[in-house]
Amino acid sequence: MSVIFFILTLFYGKVYLDLLDNIPEVLIQFVIVLLFSLLIGLEQRKLHNEKANKFSIFGTDRTFTFIGILGFILYISEPGKFSLFIAGAVILGILFGIYYFKKIDIYRSFGLTNIIVAFITYSLPVIIITQPRWFSILVVVSILILVELKSFFQKFTSRLDNNEFITLAKFLIIAGIVLPIIPADSTIAYLNISPYVLWITVVAVSSISYLSYLHQKFVFRKSGLMISGLLGGLYSSTATTVVLSRKSKEQKTESRKYPASIIAATAMMYLRILILMLIFNNALGRILLPYSVILILLSVIISGAIYLSQKKADDSAEPEIEEKNPLELKIAVLFSVLFILFGFITNYTLNYFGEGGLNVLSYIVGFTDIDPYLLNLFQGKYDIGLDVIAKATFQAIISNNVLKIFYVLFLGGSKTKKIVTASLGLITLINIILLFLL
Repeated sequence: MSVIFFILTLFYGKVYLDLLDNIPEVLIQFVIVLLFSLLIGLEQRKLHNEKANKFSIFGTDRTFTFIGILGFILYISEPGKFSLFIAGAVILGILFGIYYFKKIDIYRSFGLTNIIVAFITYSLPVIIITQPRWFSILVVVSILILVELKSFFQKFTSRLDNNEFITLAKFLIIAGIVLPIIPADSTIAYLNISPYVLWITVVAVSSISYLSYLHQKFVFRKSGLMISGLLGGLYSSTATTVVLSRKSKEQKTESRKYPASIIAATAMMYLRILILMLIFNNALGRILLPYSVILILLSVIISGAIYLSQKKADDSAEPEIEEKNPLELKIAVLFSVLFILFGFITNYTLNYFGEGGLNVLSYIVGFTDIDPYLLNLFQGKYDIGLDVIAKATFQAIISNNVLKIFYVLFLGGSKTKKIVTASLGLITLINIILLFLL
């Protein structure tokens, strides 16, 4: 019985496939136009039902379906010519123009979305016939998503201040204009690094900073101190520590959320440096990966323990942390200047003082901005081993952690001072132990 069923399945399956092969292509194209046009029309129907003024939209499901069918008929009626299709577009344009001016006159509504979507629907047959299927689906999906996201865009733009698009323009200048025109074959004297590689470093750091800022500004806008610490630590754990320390001193009832957030920022510093290592010196990143993971997990565990140990009485209202945009052209220029400066200093130190001088330099640099120095080490073609660079990396981080402890001691509240000094001191101690294990 099963054998007979199998034979029948093969037979009818073959017949079914033969039927599919014999379906005319024009029929398949017509069905796709019909379904896509109807789908767009149904979306317009939804908008029609939501509007208080029902007559401000000229048509919905059937209207848009007929527009798509009209475009299909006129396009295939003259193969290789477009006179009928263009004539249909002109007639639709006249009708839409009359409708639009009447809508303005009667309803004082100036929106063009309905008309533009109708023109795209009229053009769908051309796309479906001449372009790959995936492109047709992409067009329809884009229309449905963009029409549906109107309220989202309205809420989103209400959050934008006057400088957001200027900030985006600055990032595009850094990544899309300056980077491509910088020469890649020439090298900077004494550094053995091309200006192109230098600016890629600026772009990478700026990208991490900008993404962190955008998440803090728009995605986690009111998510509290912990998110501020985590995202702030991605672009500068030192600056985040300073801001949170000052805020902790300003509060009447000091919460454990402040020290927890400061330690979270330090965890993100370790993560940021690990990411930059894996990007610019993968071999070094693989060496320090297990050590970095230990320090990240340790920092996260300590931060979580501090946060969870707070009493309900400490659960006071959190102040709003101002999202300062870290992406400025002057900061990018300063970063590149520091990158070159640290490159010269590192090269000079290695030439005249050797590895011992590099160790001292690493501890000193930790009290400044460590990113330009570390990225220089990651990419510089110095005559030293990866183990030496790994030790210098941890040495700079250790002194940077000490600097953050000093900031907290001078700027923070009493509870924040005690908790951060003990916690960050423990993390730094583990860092020192791992340094000797390298």
